[in-house]
Amino acid sequence: MSSLQSEFHENVANPLDRVEKLADNQEWPYHRHSDEELAAEIDGQWCHYRLWFSWHPEIGVMHLSCALDMKVPAKKRAEFFELLSIANTKLWLGHFELWQEEQLPIFRHACLFRESSGASEGLLSDLVDIAVNECDRFYPAFQFMFWGGRKAEEAIMAALLETEGEA
Repeated sequence: MSSLQSEFHENVANPLDRVEKLADNQEWPYHRHSDEELAAEIDGQWCHYRLWFSWHPEIGVMHLSCALDMKVPAKKRAEFFELLSIANTKLWLGHFELWQEEQLPIFRHACLFRESSGASEGLLSDLVDIAVNECDRFYPAFQFMFWGGRKAEEAIMAALLETEGEA
């Protein structure tokens, strides 16, 4: 490790310590696998989500994944990737992808933490809220496609139906 990386590593606090505190405060079931990994569970509007946090101290990046509790059927995989493409254009932060090992849709986001911009509990709470809200927002689109037989564009339009005008 270069001296610059060594110096950087020593000056940045591990954000997973704050994630652990947040999980305690919110009473989420969690398991701290190591200094670099923490898994938690949280209830969403549509299903139960598995959160996974990973800390990479050498580059000061924390990665957050939020897995949806649904498998992608093999026969829907090509259409699913089209749905992901459309969904990802509607996100400000993070992206959806397929977790290959488990065949689950996941939302992923990474955050860079420098010594002057450490991970506050408020920021970490916001990141979790964003992940869960985006999963809740797009969960119906995945359902419409997998079990409703809708095409990608139809599934997104049905899930994100926004009303206009006045009643």
